[in-house]
Amino acid sequence: MDNGAQRTPATATPPSTPIPKVGVAVFLLNGSKVLLGKRLSAIGHSTFALPGGHLEFGESFEECAAREVKEETGLEIDKTEYLTVTNNVISEKVHVVCIFMRATPADPNQKPQTLEPEKCDGWDWYEWNNLPKPLFGPLENMVQSGYNPFPTTAS
Repeated sequence: MDNGAQRTPATATPPSTPIPKVGVAVFLLNGSKVLLGKRLSAIGHSTFALPGGHLEFGESFEECAAREVKEETGLEIDKTEYLTVTNNVISEKVHVVCIFMRATPADPNQKPQTLEPEKCDGWDWYEWNNLPKPLFGPLENMVQSGYNPFPTTAS
């Protein structure tokens, strides 16, 4: 019996339910340094974070890493590889599954530019053992856990 009610597929998410997003963050390494920028967005405002952003439909992790670094810093990257993933519930409305990648600049002498000044107060290279404070939550959690993005060398 049809009562005229609208039906939604069982797989549809109700509009009021927040859904997780997939982010890609890039440990861009240059010698013993990592590239960080000071966030200006509402989430994590004034914290230091890696370049990155949201994964677009159909995009590989490597493609997203290259696109986001280029859009935010103007840098081309090389030797991009998957590192790890974290599950970050940042607030009651923000849940990000973050894919962490590692890469190096295609040209180590090129300087990062601030191409999205409304989102970032500037980029700089920091020694891994002397990072600025405060760090963006997901990055801070990784640092506190002892995570090291630098490749280990076999002895």
